[in-house]
Amino acid sequence: MEMQQVKFYQTGTFTVGNRLLDQDQRSVQANMARTNSLNSGHRACQGCGEALGARYAIDAAMRAANNQIIAANATGCLEVFSTPYPETSWQIPWIHSLFGNAAAVATGVAAAMKVRGRNDVRVIAQGGDGGTTDIGFGCLSGMFERNDDVLYICYDNQAYMNTGVQRSSATPPAARTATTMPVGPEPGARFGQGKNVPLIAMAHGIPYVATASVAYLHDLEEKVTKAMSIRGARYIHILVPCPLGWGAPSHETIHLARLAVETGLFPLFEAEHGDVVSSTKIRHRVPVEEYLTLQKRFAHLFGKQPAVETIARIQAMADKNIEKFKLIEER
Repeated sequence: MEMQQVKFYQTGTFTVGNRLLDQDQRSVQANMARTNSLNSGHRACQGCGEALGARYAIDAAMRAANNQIIAANATGCLEVFSTPYPETSWQIPWIHSLFGNAAAVATGVAAAMKVRGRNDVRVIAQGGDGGTTDIGFGCLSGMFERNDDVLYICYDNQAYMNTGVQRSSATPPAARTATTMPVGPEPGARFGQGKNVPLIAMAHGIPYVATASVAYLHDLEEKVTKAMSIRGARYIHILVPCPLGWGAPSHETIHLARLAVETGLFPLFEAEHGDVVSSTKIRHRVPVEEYLTLQKRFAHLFGKQPAVETIARIQAMADKNIEKFKLIEER
């Protein structure tokens, strides 16, 4: 019988190592203390990182705000799988906005609550990378520029998954999508395109910006809790792998999210008023090949003639992040 090594350092996740922690430190799916604001019955795909990320983010926000939350949700996967008319899995006041105006709708709700003197009611806007980095980018920038009292959460699965896996400006270079096919001299998404919204949010000088991952749930919850303790515009960008769009088995969602961090391709950090104040150090650095080979969207890089130069360019991106955000402890 083939033996599989257990990585006991994975104590913050749903792995075997979870049992090594005290009861109050374990990651749990559900209990009576959680609000379970995104409840069962939704129609997300098996292994959906977005469903997991939204559940933990909103539950953490509810705890921090004494259950006084109103959410505006852009069109996208999260909206579609959680509210197939006339049903809903949301257990909070929840507003479906258009694809591009979730930040504007949330701003209006926050203004209305202020006029009514309801400072106890907090407002969250949320959307995928398409509704955030592309279609809703103007409204989002306006929210940042005005420093509106809204927490915006982007669930980044790196493409327009709900409409057939088209490229967004969060799609990584060389990735195959329906609009960036693996053909031609530069197969997949082109290098030098796209935008880094966490850095753009920092450039607005807003009170709080953070990145998070569904592979690090306690870190995600802590960042949401911290964001809810602050007034003004806040932004959290969460990596949420999509088994369908990434071409990976559903049971690899958390593993992929962790590898994205451990390669340096998705740095975890916090910033306040435009300056990085902390970053999560990489405990077990791995080469980008270990992350890329698990996804069919990068399969064209590992054919009969591996795209060595392209892989090296992706590795250089990871190395740059590691240096920029100081992701490895200096010895």
